[in-house]
Amino acid sequence: MTSKTTLMAGLIAASALTAPAFAEDLTIGLKSEATSMDPQFHNLATNTQVLLNIFEGLTKQDAVQRIQPGLATEWEAVDDKTWRFKLRDGVKFHNGGDFTARDVIYTYCRVPLVENSPSSYTIFTGTMANVVAEDDHTVVITTVGPHPLLPTDLSSLPIVSASAAGAEDTVTFGAEGCEGMGTVPQSGDFNSPDVAVGTGPYKLGEFTRGSQLVINKFEDYWGDKPVWDTVVMRPITSNGPRVAALLAGDVMMIESPPIQDVPRIEGAGFKIIDALSNRIIYLAMRQDTADAPSISGTDGKNPLQDAKVREAISLALNREAIKDRIMGGYAVPAGELLPPPMFGTTGRDVDPYDPEKAKALLADAGYPNGFEITLGTPNDRYINDEQVAQAIAQMLTRIGIKTNVDATTASQFFSRRNALDFPIYMAGWGASSGEMTSPLKSLVTTYDKERGRGVTNAGRYSNPEMDAVLEEAMTTIDDAKREELLQKAETMVLDDYGIIPIHYEQTVWALAPGLSYEPRVDQYTLGFQVKKAD
Repeated sequence: MTSKTTLMAGLIAASALTAPAFAEDLTIGLKSEATSMDPQFHNLATNTQVLLNIFEGLTKQDAVQRIQPGLATEWEAVDDKTWRFKLRDGVKFHNGGDFTARDVIYTYCRVPLVENSPSSYTIFTGTMANVVAEDDHTVVITTVGPHPLLPTDLSSLPIVSASAAGAEDTVTFGAEGCEGMGTVPQSGDFNSPDVAVGTGPYKLGEFTRGSQLVINKFEDYWGDKPVWDTVVMRPITSNGPRVAALLAGDVMMIESPPIQDVPRIEGAGFKIIDALSNRIIYLAMRQDTADAPSISGTDGKNPLQDAKVREAISLALNREAIKDRIMGGYAVPAGELLPPPMFGTTGRDVDPYDPEKAKALLADAGYPNGFEITLGTPNDRYINDEQVAQAIAQMLTRIGIKTNVDATTASQFFSRRNALDFPIYMAGWGASSGEMTSPLKSLVTTYDKERGRGVTNAGRYSNPEMDAVLEEAMTTIDDAKREELLQKAETMVLDDYGIIPIHYEQTVWALAPGLSYEPRVDQYTLGFQVKKAD
């Protein structure tokens, strides 16, 4: 597939310095903690970046999200709805079992059975009509309709061991229910190394919530052998302690150091690397009901159902000030759901800062005196997330929308967001596919859990006309036509102010001078890709 994604390579900047040799263990300080070792539980970057050390998909993505062979060595589109994947021979699971087509079928069958998933992986399996094994190392996947992004989707579906999960000898795929699944393990069961069995370069050693994740080198790994015998990942959610741990040598690498601490870190002899990410920070607004929570001063109405009010909110945002004063320059003001020139973008201008026009729009919508609202946000998930939310609250208050900020830890925020607790919330989205289908299908398509549509659309925005355009794009094989349709769908959403882009994050890592790391557009901190500097 031809894609503008490859042009993102030009946005990557990294450095490597020579230093004395390290021990054979690597310690990393993470900004956020994984919520589960189940690779099918929560489609969240915090989980994915950890689990990609342990599990692998049939395909994988490089640092700029180009699709590469993974557990499949090659694939072909037999026709518009049929794909054949040749599986890699000689691959072992961490428990010594052989990787075969049975494990692929089991993995895809389990996805819709995962209970209480905050962001379901059915977004990737919902198009599958059938999955069959031609032999132990050939899988044929039939889709409901033409689905050109299937190889991309499969990079987000890590394969689990059917035997470790308790499957029967034969597993048969069925869109209405699979056979031979045995007793399907719950997500909590994957905290045990006996269940969390993958084919990746590292195997699970220990997962202690709130303390650390330990992964150990898998000696029988089929690919390039890992550099480190053991990788210890410690969640250090507070910025100060995370930087202190790096400076003290307690960890060798940290993600998302506070922007204001970058000069001090570099002055102490550590390296800073950064790259523009594909992560959009956005505002979503509850639009499906007049009875939205935490809104007052509107005589019982939900003002967010009015496009004029939503436009006023966008025009109230001084994105340049957020970039300069809150993000320290490590952000790019956003006018779209992905940074141009990624596939499906239009180069749309960023909405201008125009508080006077915003006030006029509020008056035209019937709210000349504004109203009061609560803005939900995590305080430990995105770069300077609570500070950004507080700045947005001040900007909205200036145009007459008195805004209170409800900031909580990421785990609490996502739970409450999915329970539709917030009338407006700030969150982020990284496009797993590296193109426009990902944010459109997840964030703004009409919510339909069974079909894997709008699974992260907690504002419940709905535009059936846009849905139809997106569905057509998702079944269009021709790249040029598909991009045109994606551009049309995104434009419809943004013209309607169905979602409000704020900025794209510039991701920063700090590491000891004897290490090297190629920064990734997807923002992942992957232990197996941290190297010793040449």
